[in-house]
Amino acid sequence: MGELAPLVSSTLAAYYEEVRQQVHTWVDPLSTEDIWRKPYSYGNSIGHLVLHLTGNLNHYIGTNVRGTGYVRNRPLEFSDSSKLPKQQVLENFDRTIDLVAATIRAQSADDFLKAYSDPTEPRSNTRFALFLRMAAHAYHHVGQIIYLAKELSRN
Repeated sequence: MGELAPLVSSTLAAYYEEVRQQVHTWVDPLSTEDIWRKPYSYGNSIGHLVLHLTGNLNHYIGTNVRGTGYVRNRPLEFSDSSKLPKQQVLENFDRTIDLVAATIRAQSADDFLKAYSDPTEPRSNTRFALFLRMAAHAYHHVGQIIYLAKELSRN
C-alpha cells in the first residue's frame, strides 16, 4: 500500500475538488433567493444541501480525522431559516473542501488504514472507508443540486 497511498490521496482529494467545481457550476448562476427556494414542498433547497455537505464533511473529516473541534448541528443544516447569502454559503463550503483535500493529501498508507469510529457512521471502520463513503455521499447530493437547479431554471 505504500506506493499506492500517494495515488489514493491525490485521486480522492481531486475527487472532492471536482465535487466543489460541480457545486459551483450549478449554484453560481443562481441568486441567493433561488438557492433557498424549494421547487417541491417535500424536498430540500439547494442552500440546505450545501449547508448539509459543509456540516457533514466538517464533522466526519474535520473533527474526527483532523481534530478541528467543529461541532455539528445536523438538524439545522436542513432547517436553518436565516437564508445566508449565497456567497457566504459557498465560501464556507469551499473552505471545507480545502480542509478535506488537505487532510486527505496528508494521509500516509498507515493513516488510511487507521481505525475510524463514529456511532453515526458505523459502516466506516477505517479512514479510507470514511473518505470513500463521504465522497459518495457528497456526489449523491450534487446530483440533487443539479436536479433542483434545472427545476429552478424552468420556473
